[in-house]
Amino acid sequence: MFYIQSERLKLIPLNLHHLSIYQQSDTLALELGLASVSIAMEPLFLNEFDDALQNFWIPSVEKNPQHYQWFTNWLMVLKEENVGIGGIGLTGLPNENQESEVGYGIGQQYRGKGYATEALVCISQWAFMHPKLHTIVAHTPVDLLHSQRVLQKAGFQSVRVENELLRWELKRNT
Repeated sequence: MFYIQSERLKLIPLNLHHLSIYQQSDTLALELGLASVSIAMEPLFLNEFDDALQNFWIPSVEKNPQHYQWFTNWLMVLKEENVGIGGIGLTGLPNENQESEVGYGIGQQYRGKGYATEALVCISQWAFMHPKLHTIVAHTPVDLLHSQRVLQKAGFQSVRVENELLRWELKRNT
């Protein structure tokens, strides 16, 4: 099974089968060899996740099986406990502007420990291995300060407001 890792985390890109059983957390944990994949989040984030699962990840991975890592949720696994603690992912291969967008979420009990920043740095390093990727973009609500702090610690710069969201960018080191 393909994955990337940092000091404390393993990031596993979920394939189509994993996405199809994601909501059966015990089955997914068993298939991935994990102790647990039960991630507690606020209803707003759970709704966004469910929408992404049904309307982006599954159809995009079906259309792009050879590059599924660019279109899926990567499960954040805390190596020490062997549990899923959140997810992170990109919106696809670099577009015509040489950009891809990143999004992430982490279980409430694991926030404030640097895991989201660590996962963001890890996936950014992996993504920048693609020769056509120049910029990774993220968007946050103006009042979502903890997510903004994650982006700042990972080296992203706030560049402007778009549709009441802050646009953040991380450029490839050249």
